[in-house]
Amino acid sequence: MIAENRTFEEMSIGDSAELRRICTADDLLIFANASGNHNPIHLPRHDGDGDGQPEAIVPGMFVGSLISAVLGNVLPGPGTLYQHQSLGFTNRAFPGDELIARVTVTGKATDGSVTMATQVRRAADSALIADGEAVVVAPRNKVRYDDQDLPGLVVNNHRHFERMLERAEPLPPLVTAVICPEDSSSLSGALLAMKHTIIAPILVGDHARITATAKELSADLTGIEILQAADPRAAAALGVALVHEGRAGAVMKGHLHTDDLLRPMLDKVSGLRIGRRFTHIFVMDVPGLNHPLLVTDAAINIAPDLETKVDIVQNAIDLAISLGIAVPKVGVLSAVETVNPAIPSSMDAALLSKMAERGQIRGGMVDGPLAMDNAVDIAAARIKGIKSEVAGHADILVVPGLDAGNMLAKQLTYLSHAEAAGVVMGARVPIILNSRADSDMARLASCAVATLHDARIRGVVVPA
Repeated sequence: MIAENRTFEEMSIGDSAELRRICTADDLLIFANASGNHNPIHLPRHDGDGDGQPEAIVPGMFVGSLISAVLGNVLPGPGTLYQHQSLGFTNRAFPGDELIARVTVTGKATDGSVTMATQVRRAADSALIADGEAVVVAPRNKVRYDDQDLPGLVVNNHRHFERMLERAEPLPPLVTAVICPEDSSSLSGALLAMKHTIIAPILVGDHARITATAKELSADLTGIEILQAADPRAAAALGVALVHEGRAGAVMKGHLHTDDLLRPMLDKVSGLRIGRRFTHIFVMDVPGLNHPLLVTDAAINIAPDLETKVDIVQNAIDLAISLGIAVPKVGVLSAVETVNPAIPSSMDAALLSKMAERGQIRGGMVDGPLAMDNAVDIAAARIKGIKSEVAGHADILVVPGLDAGNMLAKQLTYLSHAEAAGVVMGARVPIILNSRADSDMARLASCAVATLHDARIRGVVVPA
């Protein structure tokens, strides 16, 4: 955007200018962080006045800032300085409202100051939101400014996970065997998911440690079944038995090693195998990305061969469908986007793509090899001349091996501020994997992912 000012000499009484702005929920979050005003009545999904309903009222000073935008960008424009602003508020604005800020010159003084009538109206019904008067020092010199290099902002708002919670909460709680919830992180995560009606936990582990942890958390375990197990392996085996008995529809990792959790599930006789490899999937909510991003496999299969990658891809497609992605787009990653016999991952990617074309992988679109840039960025794909429905739009990223997947997921988490929900697929029931570093949102999302997948498999109608 090129902004060019109107100097004091160029302005006349009656001159006016306006700008339109659709107010979004992200605007409220940005304003709260920039201003330091965290009043919950101005924040999305918060009840700020105790009436049981969220308000999300646009702050008055945000409305006022729209007037400042007209003054600074258009009339008078670059070089303008405020001297005075009065504001009166007659209505309230809310996210989704398109607001029109307008200024009109009403006076000019010999000292270079300009008086302007100011108002903000709602576009839909012309309702007056705010009006007042501004006095500014108008620029004397002509200025043109190109704001294209202004740094952008990305709000760390995990709306995809919030949407998953909204879809999962109305469903019947998924009965979940929580294995060794013997520390505050694992027990509080299970209890939080229960509070949100996403799971109904059965706590399996050392009874004394579980109750001691609950006491530390001041948590009430009344009505929650606790099953005694001598050690982590015994607890995991008991969790498998609960699934076989039909008493549990999911298993959730607590305070134990992943190997100890999975070992009884992988037993060829008594485990939870269904004919596919167990594969791990991170469901990631990346700020600024308009859809959830699945990364697989980042935790179980270290150096998967082609046969294992078929299961990795199919498991991820199945889960993505459960999350509401009708036809998941799978980008199989390599270092390059062309097939190179010297790079095994590029060969595997090409074979997986062809297998999907021939119906050996079902339910999604698979393309590869794709480099990371052209898998997720359409401009990068076009520059490379890649014509594909997947390139630039991948919902699922299939990595060459565990080390690449782990690094990718952690880069997204720690550099891009993503949240990651972790599940294992390929078993009779979803296996919920959390780490001690996970936030409350990540723990809730992991449970919501498992619940949504279980509901689809059982034919339960999931809210749109």
